[in-house]
Amino acid sequence: MNPLKAFAETLEHSFRNLLPIVLVVTFFQLGVMREVPEGVASMAFGLMVVIFGVALFLQGLELGIFPIGKNLSNEFAKKGSLPLLMAFGFCLGFSAVIAEPALIAVAGKAELISGGRVDGFTLRVLVALSVGAVVALGVVRTILGHSLHGYMIVGYLLVVTVTFFAPGEIVGLAYDSGGVTTNIVTVPLIAALGIGLATSIRGRNALAHGFGLVALAVMVPMIVVQLYGIYVFNLADPALPAMAAPVTADAAATGKVATGAWALVVGAVTDLLRMFRDVAPIILVILFFQYGVIRKPIAHLHKVIGGFVLVIVGLYAFVVGLKLGLFPIGQSMAEQLIGLDTRLWVYLFAFSIGFATTMAEPALIAIGQKAEEAGKGRLRGNHIRMLVAIGVAIGITIGVHRIISGDSIHFYIMAGYALVIALTWVAPKYIVPLAFDLGGVTTSEVTVPLVTALGIGLATHIEGRNVLIDGFGLIAFASIFPIVTVMLYALYVERVTRQQGEAS
Repeated sequence: MNPLKAFAETLEHSFRNLLPIVLVVTFFQLGVMREVPEGVASMAFGLMVVIFGVALFLQGLELGIFPIGKNLSNEFAKKGSLPLLMAFGFCLGFSAVIAEPALIAVAGKAELISGGRVDGFTLRVLVALSVGAVVALGVVRTILGHSLHGYMIVGYLLVVTVTFFAPGEIVGLAYDSGGVTTNIVTVPLIAALGIGLATSIRGRNALAHGFGLVALAVMVPMIVVQLYGIYVFNLADPALPAMAAPVTADAAATGKVATGAWALVVGAVTDLLRMFRDVAPIILVILFFQYGVIRKPIAHLHKVIGGFVLVIVGLYAFVVGLKLGLFPIGQSMAEQLIGLDTRLWVYLFAFSIGFATTMAEPALIAIGQKAEEAGKGRLRGNHIRMLVAIGVAIGITIGVHRIISGDSIHFYIMAGYALVIALTWVAPKYIVPLAFDLGGVTTSEVTVPLVTALGIGLATHIEGRNVLIDGFGLIAFASIFPIVTVMLYALYVERVTRQQGEAS
């Protein structure tokens, strides 16, 4: 396909992904609030930059990263070496997550709000390490043919236990960090690795053994980040200089040497270099395994290099667009909705934004199609999308209610995952890996920043709320309830099928 035509299609795809958010926000802005917010031109420009940045990023992935990643997965599967597969899985998981745009956005907000106590880069490294470790574990599970039931039940019992002891300042952030690890970069790479292994090993089922890597990649960061929070807020000295926010230091240093237009140039170059640092792990992993292990040259090297350049530039544009568009929109909507006479509109906005954006989520569409193929008539892709969208909408609405009511997130999260554990115990085994994977792909690269900004905006403008404790957590609720709705759907299908069998 012509590169320009391919980019145009990717640009259209990015626009479609953002369109539900624009429609919902426009309806509430003009139909409910009946006013145009301040800075609307800057917000609109920011949205356009987000669309352009995501399109460049996706095009770069298609040209540079995905082809090499798929080729390496196939080569290692042919070799049949478990240590190599585990090493590749770990490095793939780590390098993909460290460059995840949504995680970068959430970590940056957490660092800013906590005054530097939560270090954004440390948070990203911890999450990336945990995802790398769990992808390696998931590779072993697929190869050995273990059921996902035991892994998830034990894992989430551990999650709930750690939550009981974790400080309130970290719980919402920890669950959000787990929810954003599987997104624009990670889902295609990790899902392709799991399904590829399951289909290449005799006796493995693509539905039961191919899915599940994404689910594990969501769960383990929740544990690790909460342990980090216990250290930061309960054990570490809050006055330690090491906890100072590096972004502030960078800004101060830049301010001494640059002013006016030159400051913008220096800032842009600095941000681009930071984006290169974020993507560098993926590049290093691919180069090492390609030349050091497989020992084959990279095909179409010029396309691959161009792809990496597009990834870096697209990531930079995406982050700029977040600051100008999505974050201000979420916070502005929160402020305006809270100012209305009734809180009903807040709940309706939360439900609408959750449902509309999930129905347009490209990763969900892809996973739904794969599940329909693997399910061989037991599942329908459109049904799955609808169930997941309803689950996300319910989850975000409940999360918004928690912020408004001021209730502790501990009890909501623990109750939610207690329900998930109970359903995991009784649900059909074939649905469990898919249900947990669907919980991890419900939030897109544009939904996460908006939902995060909505939570932070609500916590900021409701009296008595702590932004760090109450502002995070909406993404966590968006990840829990799709698991519930999909498992309930599978139980319903099983019951109907059994009744029809008895009737005949």
